[in-house]
Amino acid sequence: MPFDLDLSTIWAGLIAFAVLAYVILDGFDLGTGILFPFLGREKHRVQAMNTIAPVWDGNETWLVLGGGGLFAVFPLAYAVIMPALYPPVIAMLLALIFRGVAFEFRHRNPDHEKLWDISFFFGSLVATLSQGLILGALVQGIEVENRAYAGGYFDWLTPFSILTAVALTSGYALLGATWLVMKTTGDLRDRARRLSWIAGGSTLVLVGAVSLATPFLDPAYLDRWFARPNVFFTIWVPLAIGAASVLFVQGLVRGRDAWPFLSALGVFVLSFIGRGISLYPYMVPHALTIAEAAAPDESLWFLLAGALVLLPMILGYTAYAYWVFRGKTEEGEGYH
Repeated sequence: MPFDLDLSTIWAGLIAFAVLAYVILDGFDLGTGILFPFLGREKHRVQAMNTIAPVWDGNETWLVLGGGGLFAVFPLAYAVIMPALYPPVIAMLLALIFRGVAFEFRHRNPDHEKLWDISFFFGSLVATLSQGLILGALVQGIEVENRAYAGGYFDWLTPFSILTAVALTSGYALLGATWLVMKTTGDLRDRARRLSWIAGGSTLVLVGAVSLATPFLDPAYLDRWFARPNVFFTIWVPLAIGAASVLFVQGLVRGRDAWPFLSALGVFVLSFIGRGISLYPYMVPHALTIAEAAAPDESLWFLLAGALVLLPMILGYTAYAYWVFRGKTEEGEGYH
């Protein structure tokens, strides 16, 4: 190699960034779908959809990047993880397809509006629950023997993975509610503020429950969280989440509409950092490390060259889209 770089760790960081970008960007539009039945009148649902219409499909670019990167860069991890998680992965993809169809057809086929509303809600809910089950199954560990998956068909379905799925659903609902607070006005904004209080409280409780349960899944997690020097990094995560919670409350109380959304994003980023501390240096927890699962360095260099071209382009058009459609979305305004 021309440079002494740990390419597998760099790629693990890039894939982690793609997953985080997907969670915080697609999370609020999935959350908007989860809240769809609670938005009240038809004009409120139309206004809510108009806030996400310009950006929702672009947000899923990061899911493709994360999944494709895992396949190309960590083929052994992909070969182990996919057989372990086929049911929730397939459910997630089908739900995202139905959700996307419902999003577009709702405006073009108003005769079946109720059908598309139900599809949009359940597509968002099932996709979110599936992502939570996938995350919970990864954290609790995957049984591996001879570099292949050795577990059962339903090993992904456990009390911990269900708890994680419920927590993620509450978190996405929080992102969706605070997004609507930031992007809308009038009655819908007021309704979204009330939903934000409910989703914020439940998310804080559920994130705490997941965090408390994680160290008991494996003694390695307990050591990694509380042994020196990691304890000096892990202790500030709950403190920072507490600070984000204060910002959230102040934003809702004082009418600073952007603060609740930004604080909710902060909670997700901090929780993601906490998961990263728990899992590092494993790609498949307690079975395959990042280095063991990586492709040869020649492949990593080749793929990295492409990523260095594509990532700035993706970041650029994503930032531009959000800049163009910044500000509040009034009733009657829309992308469609």
